[in-house]
Amino acid sequence: MKKLFLSLFLIPCSLLAQMSEDTILIKGRDIQEVEVSAIRVQQTTLSHNVTKNEVLNRDNTGQNLPYLLSTTPGLQVTSDDGLGVGYTYFRVRGTDHTRINMTVNDVPLNDGESQTVFWVNMTDMASSLSQIDVQRGVGTSTNGSASFGASLNMQTGHRDTVSHFTLGFNGGMYNTFREMASAHIVLPCHWLVNARFSKVNSDGFLYRTKSDLYSYYGDIGWYGRQTQIVARVFGGNEKTGMGWEGVSYDVAYGRNGADRRYNPAGEYTMPDSKGNDSIVYYPNQTDNYAQQHAQVALTHRFTPQWSLNATLHYTHGGGYYEQYKKKKYSYWGLADSGKSYGLYQKWLENHFFGVVVSAKFISENTDAQFGAAANNYMGQHWGILDYLAKPSETILPVHYEYYRNNANKIDANGYAKANWRIINRAQEKLSLYGDLQYRFIRYTMAGINDEDMSELPLTKDFHFFNPKAGLTYQNRGHLLSASFAIANREPSRSNYTENLHYSPEEDTYYGKMPEAETLYDYELGYQYAHARFNIGVNLYFMDYDNQLVLTGEYNDVGKYLTTNVKDSYRMGAELTAAVKITDWFKWEGNMVVSRNKIQHYKQYIDLYDDQNNWNWIGQDSIVGDVTIAFSPTITAMSLFTFEYAGFLGSVQTNVTSQQFLDNTMDIAAMLKAYTTTNVNLQYSLPLKKWISDRQGVPDLKLLCQINNIFNAKFASNGGAEASRFADGSRCAWYYAQAGINVHAGFVVQW
Repeated sequence: MKKLFLSLFLIPCSLLAQMSEDTILIKGRDIQEVEVSAIRVQQTTLSHNVTKNEVLNRDNTGQNLPYLLSTTPGLQVTSDDGLGVGYTYFRVRGTDHTRINMTVNDVPLNDGESQTVFWVNMTDMASSLSQIDVQRGVGTSTNGSASFGASLNMQTGHRDTVSHFTLGFNGGMYNTFREMASAHIVLPCHWLVNARFSKVNSDGFLYRTKSDLYSYYGDIGWYGRQTQIVARVFGGNEKTGMGWEGVSYDVAYGRNGADRRYNPAGEYTMPDSKGNDSIVYYPNQTDNYAQQHAQVALTHRFTPQWSLNATLHYTHGGGYYEQYKKKKYSYWGLADSGKSYGLYQKWLENHFFGVVVSAKFISENTDAQFGAAANNYMGQHWGILDYLAKPSETILPVHYEYYRNNANKIDANGYAKANWRIINRAQEKLSLYGDLQYRFIRYTMAGINDEDMSELPLTKDFHFFNPKAGLTYQNRGHLLSASFAIANREPSRSNYTENLHYSPEEDTYYGKMPEAETLYDYELGYQYAHARFNIGVNLYFMDYDNQLVLTGEYNDVGKYLTTNVKDSYRMGAELTAAVKITDWFKWEGNMVVSRNKIQHYKQYIDLYDDQNNWNWIGQDSIVGDVTIAFSPTITAMSLFTFEYAGFLGSVQTNVTSQQFLDNTMDIAAMLKAYTTTNVNLQYSLPLKKWISDRQGVPDLKLLCQINNIFNAKFASNGGAEASRFADGSRCAWYYAQAGINVHAGFVVQW
């Protein structure tokens, strides 16, 4: 059936796309004329949105980038600290962040092994972005990890024709502060410089989830008539308190007088002066990480039709997290029986480097792009045990290293894509788009698996072919698009380490070897754009083979466990609308209605008597078609914007329906539906009107951001063990998010 569906769809879809063209033109006293065109060959669809810097940073008060993308259809966001300042995660169409392709200036940003992005060490990155391109679904060919739900392509640097400087400050509840300074300098002889430094601190909504963050960005570029060379450096450092252990339902939702800010991380008991046990918390239960990026990019235009882009890049990252926690001795590779509180650190260090090259051809009716990339990731992981509350029978050295493993990942790809405008009139355009990509991955691991202390010899090769095709028709405000794409994705590091146990005696693995997954993505969209309003609908059907789905369980650092399922799908309708009510008042909104199912699913559930004794009494099983975990049926967004005489106000409401914490469809393991409303108020003071001598007078903007103004008590993430108690309850946990929180500040630019 799938092959028949595929063949019927491909006949009319040899596909189309329009390219987006950004032309940079710099003029000044010392710069005669510089012109560089950056053109991306991709299909024009309703599932593709570009957000410029000004809009992206309108609500920026220190939250991580995913929160600034909350107007994107089908996007959900959550954070460990409840405020969005610490570790932050997001999903698009129910697909989690480890399966979303993210690049900066076309350089892969996803970590080579975990396949995610750690936004916490890139705080305030939005301030250095010129734009961000979000494509839902598979999207056009790009570099790095597979796009299984969306792709984010970020472009950095500002290329204004006049120098300017910016200072920003805001402070708010839970001791949250953001300071930012940036400069854009136009130099003689075609040189441009951008620089930024940001500092963000917060106590976090949850107790002991304090964040101490900083980040930086800098670039220097020479822009000639046919050539541009840009060198970039950016990075950041983070120290955050842990908030990934989750809390009970009552605590997360504030029931029965529970304190929603409660955080169990680092909790243990200790006798007080009277000999009674009292609860105390280890003070350095923290995560510490730093990352640095360097890029050198060359663009050269040979002719008006042909241009070449090449980028060399290098990324270094390293850090550790520290915990005081009760574990079995075997967790640290010790033969003793029983458990003990231990103080231990898990370290990692990685290097990522490579080259990205693309050539582009532009003509009146045809655009083509050819690209290739070769990247190498090298990572090391090791653990150090510093203290045991109950000493081990084994004599341990100081700073005992209880495991070490390393990994190497080679990732190379080549692609060719083209856009052919069959009809290219002023009011009518018909385009075909085609995109072919080959991707090769070799992933090797060696050393001791920190999950079970077994050896970890593993080498896996993957060869992926990812074709895409699309068709677009535009006529007098009407846009009709159709596309089909195939994407393949390799398992991540934890998919192997969490599911496999290696026996050196038998030279074999026990457990279920994770398999690569394949996605067949069908999209059909229509939009009508008028001077005063626009409406659109995009239908998608994402058919998976061997999808790695979240089980709801997680490991000791909050990483969710997964398993392959043979047949599953996501299908839905994305509705968008906007209306310009007056010249100073507008509304825009979207709603996504979806169905997300695993077919022929089977899972065993352990049964216990109660949560006090945990006596095993048998097993139950779930069989049939089930809803995929963390996949709400409905998400919606509404945004009112008022702009008049220097005043800007917006009211944004996001709605998320209920969603299950695992694949059992059990209401005892479910996130309740929630609605949040944020209000943003800004006023630009007319200083240049008030001061007669306007030379050197800065622009001053005052801002106030009120998040969750109706103080909704909600949880946006959680998990559940594969077990059930005799009374029908589950061992489930939730991540409480902040109620109403207010932030205010100013931005000065001159």
